[in-house]
Amino acid sequence: MAKSIIALISSPRKNGNSTLLAQKIADGAKAAGARVETVNLHKMNIKTCTACDKCHTVDDKFCVIKDDMQKLYEKIIAADGIIYASPIYWFTVSAQLKLFMDRCYALGGPSGYALKGKKMAVALTYGDNDAFRSGAVNALRTLQDAFAYVEAPLVGSVYGTGLEPGDILKNKAVMKEAFELGKALAG
Repeated sequence: MAKSIIALISSPRKNGNSTLLAQKIADGAKAAGARVETVNLHKMNIKTCTACDKCHTVDDKFCVIKDDMQKLYEKIIAADGIIYASPIYWFTVSAQLKLFMDRCYALGGPSGYALKGKKMAVALTYGDNDAFRSGAVNALRTLQDAFAYVEAPLVGSVYGTGLEPGDILKNKAVMKEAFELGKALAG
């Protein structure tokens, strides 16, 4: 049976660099036989967590906030793997991805974390030439820690410089690495 992968795109740019990098990961996953669905978080209405904790009670399956996250919960649970793609804004992931991540708190109710065992991949792009100075390392560390906490293995990450839309395509090495990461994610 083909693996199911969800690609979470969080760039507001239609052909932003992190989007292009995630698409290359998706291409690799498809080449390895996976089904990939792309979700553009920027186009979704995802509200902030209100810390009501109702999602962690026995009688509530997910978050009680009625917004577009309701469309994502079942997809995330059904997925075998998830691609997290983000530009680096102000030294970490985009607000769109952070909203999604905060609302994944609802996936950790009384029966444990629904993300446990799902394979994870990360695609990050930034305007600086340095992963440390740009904040990409902060974002990567945040994602690594979150995945470790919910026991979701990080298959790998790809990242690189890309200020103007399409710049990342010039980096043939990182694009090749992204394709290979997709194959590994589907494996």
